[in-house]
Amino acid sequence: MWGTETFDAGMTTFFEKCSRMLLSLLIIAILLAVLAGIVYTFYDLRLILTLPFHAAFKAILVDILTVLAVIEILRTALAYFSEGRVKVTYIIDTVMVTVLTEVMAFWYKEMPWQQLAMVILLTLSLASIRVVAVRFSPRSHRGEL
Repeated sequence: MWGTETFDAGMTTFFEKCSRMLLSLLIIAILLAVLAGIVYTFYDLRLILTLPFHAAFKAILVDILTVLAVIEILRTALAYFSEGRVKVTYIIDTVMVTVLTEVMAFWYKEMPWQQLAMVILLTLSLASIRVVAVRFSPRSHRGEL
């Protein structure tokens, strides 16, 4: 019996150390992706001189929103690194930023009303889930106990 508990504790410690090491590498990769996105956004500023005004700003806005989505992923990874769990609100925020990025990409395109309704429904459902996740979070319940 005693040997099994020691083995389990050793495996748990090994798993946690490996997870932290891999997560550290992932965080470095995410930071490099954010840096590359920022450089690419500044590179796209040249589009202001070559493309029509709205098209250039649409491309730059999509670049910026994509960088923000990657930053939300970084925030999720850092929360897991510090707390040992993934917060649902961070995931929902990431998805909402990504969905809004796609909406901005389709801003000047013709969209069927069904597709627009689906995007609106998805955004509203994500917002509702986020409100519920904040309202019924484990942290708020710990304070009530």
